[in-house]
Amino acid sequence: MTKELLDAAIEIARIGGDHTLNYFKKDIHIISKDDDTPVTIADRETEQILRKEILSRYPDHGIVGEEFGTTNEDSNITWVLDPIDGTKSFIHGVPFYTTLIGVLMDHEPVVGIIYAPALDELCAAGIGLGATFNGNPCHVSETKELSEATFLVTEIDRFREMGQQELFQELLDRTRLHRTWGDAYGHMMVATGRADLMYDPELNIWDAAALLPVVQEAGGVFSDVKGEQTIHSGNGYSTNEFLYPELKKIFEEYISE
Repeated sequence: MTKELLDAAIEIARIGGDHTLNYFKKDIHIISKDDDTPVTIADRETEQILRKEILSRYPDHGIVGEEFGTTNEDSNITWVLDPIDGTKSFIHGVPFYTTLIGVLMDHEPVVGIIYAPALDELCAAGIGLGATFNGNPCHVSETKELSEATFLVTEIDRFREMGQQELFQELLDRTRLHRTWGDAYGHMMVATGRADLMYDPELNIWDAAALLPVVQEAGGVFSDVKGEQTIHSGNGYSTNEFLYPELKKIFEEYISE
């Protein structure tokens, strides 16, 4: 079943993600949601396309999407959708946005897709099936020392807003290189061995559902700040197995209960 869902999710992610290219680098209307984050017609149309494709194949499956809520919430199989993760990048014509699909069975992730349409980069994974990058097996880095690591985040200001300035400075001081190639694209960078640590201090379920299968099946670790490998905590970081023990200690030191 997982292989069938993985193959379907890859196809559906490409259909939805490719639709975003109709609006990429175009002058489009931007709407501010209640939380002051932006949304566009591209986000909403793409989610509608994803939902239509899923329900045409699996009418009894549940769907949770950023833009249109929950469908068939009692199903034990749920598709979790973020049509455009990194809307700010999308709006500014930056190609590091992604279309995300996660599939949960009994609330736990079994399939993850991270698709960057503007770059034609797609990471896909199913639990027990490995991870691929554009169809070829991919793996996290083998960096063993934090002092040699590349550290990614999305927005530096988020650390101040979350009261995590000291944690950010510690990670900055302990790593070799810092860049803001963030959102889900940063986690895909880790899964493909192009970066060593990506941390999101705040994640919704539609942000996180695709990440754990991809990173885990690429040989890495997707963990919350308390050391639990889960998508349900509202935060998360991706890294490799060598750096994880040291990072776990750092997060435990700086993140209070």
